[in-house]
Formats: sequence, structure tokens, C-alpha cells
Amino acid sequence: MPTEIRPALQAEVERHILTLGITEFIVGHYGRFDRLAAETVIAAKQTHPSVLLLLLLPYHPAERPVELPAGFDGAYYPPGMETVPRKVSIIRANRYALDHSDCLIACVLHPASNTQKLLKYARHRQQKGLLSVTLLSLKQSSPPHSLPGPAF
Repeated sequence: MPTEIRPALQAEVERHILTLGITEFIVGHYGRFDRLAAETVIAAKQTHPSVLLLLLLPYHPAERPVELPAGFDGAYYPPGMETVPRKVSIIRANRYALDHSDCLIACVLHPASNTQKLLKYARHRQQKGLLSVTLLSLKQSSPPHSLPGPAF
């Protein structure tokens, strides 16, 4: 994920906090976008101290211990993940997080990626009125856009 996405990501995190009242963010830790998202929320916490940042754990912490990175307020391991095969743990944890979230901020670079599949799932949930999706664009001149769906 190119760092050029950072300004759009910062704007969306700020909008989600100020306009939508979001105070809890769940971020993974396996990709560049995850790192950028975590850095962005950590920076936003300086201005908005009530905001919480949680690390999404796809693997049981006893099986694969993870040291909580600086700036995170806690970790979240979805219930029932113990029975999920390891090779699909990240995908399943991401879906669980989507199933229990109000919003998704995403950026997809590769059409055949797992992120694209997760976005397709998120769009389906949005069509049902269960989720609000914001898709970031790498084009600096075009602002991020919310996909059609209800506001909350």
C-alpha cells in the first residue's frame, strides 16, 4: 500500500470520529494498510483521547503470542476462532470483525486479493443496511467515496 493513501485515510478517520461518532477502531497487523491505519488512528487519539484502537488477532494469543504495539489499547480475538483452520484464520477474523462493526474504511489495489473478496462481502452487508463502507482511492485528486447505503 503506497503511503500516498495517508491523507485520504487521515481525513476519513477524522470524519468517522467527528461526524459518525466512531470511538473504537479495530486494525489488523499483517499489511502496509494495517500499519498506515494504526498510525493514523494513533495520531487521531492525540486530539480525541476517547478513541480506542484494538489489534485484531486471527490466531489464538496462547498459540501465537503477540506483543501489543505501542499506541494500541488492547487486542481482540474473535470468539470461536479456535476451530478455524489456520490458513483461513485471517479471512475469518476479518469477516467476524465486519459482522460486528458499523463501518469499514478500505482500499483495494489488486482485484484478485483477499481484500477485494472482503470488500465484496462488506458491500453485501451494506446492501442489507448492516454496514457503511468507505472505499479510499489512490488518486489524490479524487476524494474517498462512500458506497451507496444507509448512514447511521
